[in-house]
Amino acid sequence: MANARDLRRRIRSVKGTQQITKAMKMVAAAKLRRAQQRITQLRPYADTLDRVLASLAGRTEHSHLLLERRETGRVWLVVVTSDKGLCGSFNANLLRQAERELRSSRWPEVEVIAIGRKASDFFRRRQWQVALEERETMSQLSPEDGPRLTRRLVESFTSGQVDEVWLMYNRFTSLIRHETRVEQLLPIQRAEIADAGHEPQVDYLYEPEPRALLEHLLPRHLEVKVQRALYDSAASEQAARMTAMDAATKNANEMIDRLTLLYNRTRQAAITKELIEIVSGAGAPGN
Repeated sequence: MANARDLRRRIRSVKGTQQITKAMKMVAAAKLRRAQQRITQLRPYADTLDRVLASLAGRTEHSHLLLERRETGRVWLVVVTSDKGLCGSFNANLLRQAERELRSSRWPEVEVIAIGRKASDFFRRRQWQVALEERETMSQLSPEDGPRLTRRLVESFTSGQVDEVWLMYNRFTSLIRHETRVEQLLPIQRAEIADAGHEPQVDYLYEPEPRALLEHLLPRHLEVKVQRALYDSAASEQAARMTAMDAATKNANEMIDRLTLLYNRTRQAAITKELIEIVSGAGAPGN
C-alpha cells in the first residue's frame, strides 16, 4: 500500500495533468469557433457550386479533360488527417477505414497522398506507396492550401500520370459528431439529369463560349471541394480534441478524488497506529 508521501506526489502529478488538459480544452474551443465559422461560411457556396457544376457536366455536350472518364488504372487516394494527436479516435477511425479501402479490390493500383503528419507516419510503416506527403499543412491551414494541392492533382490527372483521384476526410457535423467521407474528385462526376419517364433536359446557352467557361469553372470547382475537405477536417479535429480533453479533465478530477480519499484513509490509519502505540506504551508495566 502506498504511503502518504507517494499519494501526495501522485495527487500533485494528476493535478498538473488536469491543468494541461483544461488549457488544451480551452485552446481547442477557441480554434473550433474559428474553424466552424470558416466551414459554415464556405459550405453553402461549395454545395451550390457542386450542384451547378455537376448539372452542367451532365447536360453539356462539350468535353473537357477533367470530365474524361478512363478505364480505371492508377488511382490516388488523398487521406486527410491532423498533424497533432490528443484528439481521441479522430485519426484512428479514418486511418482504419482507409486501410480497409486499400486492402479491398476496389482499385487495382492505388497510391496514397498523405495530408497531415498522422497519415504520413501511418503509411510510412505500411506497404502502400506514398506519392506525396504534406506533414505541416493542417497545423498551418490557409485558404491557399486547397488551390495549391488541387493544381498538383489536376496536373497529374491531365498528364495521364493518374486515372482517378479519391478524397477521404472527416466531415464536420456537430461538436460531438463527425463522419468519414470518401468522394471521387477526378474525373468530375456528371449528375444524372434525366429521371425515369422524363425526357433529358437540354444543354445551357453559354456566354462566353463553352470551352473557356469549362476551363475556368471546373478547376475552381475542384479547388473549392478540396478546401472544403481541409476545413471540414480541421473543424472535426478541434471538436474531437475538445471532447477528448473534456473527458480527460473529468477523469483526472475523479482520480484526484479517489487518491485524496485514499490519502486521508492512509493518514488516518497512520495517526491511529501512533496513538495505539503511545497508549500501549503508557499502559505497559513499569510506567
